[in-house]
Amino acid sequence: MWEHWKKGESLHQIAQLFDRHHSSIHRILAETGGIPPVQRSRSRLALSQVEREEISREIATQSSMRTIAGLLGRSPSTISREIKRNGGYAHYRAVQAEQTAWKRAKRPKRCKLVSNEKLSQIVAKKLRRQWSPQQIAGWLKRAYSGDEDYQVSHETIYRTLFIQTRGALKKELQQCLRSQRVMRRSKQSSLKDKGLGKIVDAIPISKRPASVEDRAIPGHWEGDFIQGTNILLLQP
Repeated sequence: MWEHWKKGESLHQIAQLFDRHHSSIHRILAETGGIPPVQRSRSRLALSQVEREEISREIATQSSMRTIAGLLGRSPSTISREIKRNGGYAHYRAVQAEQTAWKRAKRPKRCKLVSNEKLSQIVAKKLRRQWSPQQIAGWLKRAYSGDEDYQVSHETIYRTLFIQTRGALKKELQQCLRSQRVMRRSKQSSLKDKGLGKIVDAIPISKRPASVEDRAIPGHWEGDFIQGTNILLLQP
């Protein structure tokens, strides 16, 4: 679904692919403001499920923490913390420990605009003045060139606006964006292939009549000036 959304397909097109109503697709996409959620991955420093299963087996054979640490190539303190936070020697279970660790790791990184309230206020003020996120990011880079704490990318501003769980920028500021969208659309999104935004029955300039070449000023022009009830029409 997210792949089709990134390609710029409409809600109706995606809904047809999954045999669902477009409102169902909208509800799912709107949860993150149309921005695909970041795929979760395990840190290379974290214990793996295989290692936790090895810990469980060694505990069953009465192995010490140092022995387990030596087998896994880990620090004894790492093994000690792992066992203690998951019930101790008597209650340690590899599957339960893995599930708990995965839930515990599901903590979103604090947004820069959340941790820096003054920066958030500056961005909000510029948005109310109809500045685009790109303009704000560029201005901050020049105005605070020597201070990284007061620089933020335009992508971070968009994400903070559309992902309201971040809580740094109010939802009504979305209306200050020039597009006034409530969800982020893909850069590939376009209405051109839908036949919209085109001139109907357009005639190419190569097929203009030969009489145009004889005019002092090529082409046709006309102007009208309206003031009260008086109308002046100019036409060569």
